[in-house]
Amino acid sequence: MRFYTNNHHYYCGIDLHAGVLYVCILDASGNVAVHQNIPATSIDLIDVLAPFLRQDLVVRVECMHCWYWVSDLCRDFKIPFVLGHALYMRAIHGGKAKNDKIDSLKIARLIKGGMFPLAYDYPADMRATRDLLRRREHLMRKRAELLAHIKNTNSQYNLSAINLNLRYVQNRAKIKDRFDDPSVQRSMDMDLHLIDFYDHELSVIECFIEKQAKQHGYQDYVSLRLIPGIGQILALTILYEIGDIRRFERVQQFASYARLVKCKAESAGKRYGTSGAKIGNAHLKWAFSEAAVGYLCSPPPKGQAYLAKLQRRMSKAKAQSALAHKLGRAVFFMLKRRQVFDETQFLS
Repeated sequence: MRFYTNNHHYYCGIDLHAGVLYVCILDASGNVAVHQNIPATSIDLIDVLAPFLRQDLVVRVECMHCWYWVSDLCRDFKIPFVLGHALYMRAIHGGKAKNDKIDSLKIARLIKGGMFPLAYDYPADMRATRDLLRRREHLMRKRAELLAHIKNTNSQYNLSAINLNLRYVQNRAKIKDRFDDPSVQRSMDMDLHLIDFYDHELSVIECFIEKQAKQHGYQDYVSLRLIPGIGQILALTILYEIGDIRRFERVQQFASYARLVKCKAESAGKRYGTSGAKIGNAHLKWAFSEAAVGYLCSPPPKGQAYLAKLQRRMSKAKAQSALAHKLGRAVFFMLKRRQVFDETQFLS
């Protein structure tokens, strides 16, 4: 957990919502200078902050879904902006009473006292493309649900198994007119039409994102594609979910952020398992897990030999997790040092 420890003359804590903001500003002595509820607009927020703009003010909000515009506004007016980690903050400033007024005061006091847990203020120029890539993942899940529904319906009516990969259009054409009941067949036709639509949209989105990557670290994207098992989507996911690799000082920080390690829960010398499994970037966790599977399937079968070596001292599931962790470390040093993937060094 990292904390914001810089000193300022004024500390602004904002309890952020889509429609309203509760703003609390404290001076260096901890006295309340402003404490009011305002509409969530740029004009209203700047009106409140205006008297303090030239007096060393820092603005802080929780990492909620609607923080982008506050970050951009502070950047335009050259106001220091700090993004707080919502899960860590919940553990720190929990209390019996809770409302927007109390929350904004606690936020301001946390940042003044140097106990404000930091989240990453993602660069504005890459932010929209990252969100589009995440939206693509949502569409892929919907497409997978449709494919699963077709196979489940086939089993429901006790028909012979569909031994075809329905990812491909030519295979999907073979299951038309498969059901005798017209209502069931209409349901399947609807699924097939939606899958065709998703395929077209996903193809357009993927081409668009790859073009955007040429402006956002294309050299890193090409380097990631050189790793066996990492294709277009995994490389784009890793590139955009990391943002700037320089924000991680040590490889351990990166591995923790990517959910590639587990944290011990200990008290009085006794271990009680692990904790913090859900803290970190779920998209990077998925990307490196998929990359590990892809690496094992990539010829030549060097990855399988390495996995067998790991399985001598752990289960297969743990060995695959260890491989994902090793890939994550390799990516960190590649991007940090501007080097290409060296498989010989990786497997040594």
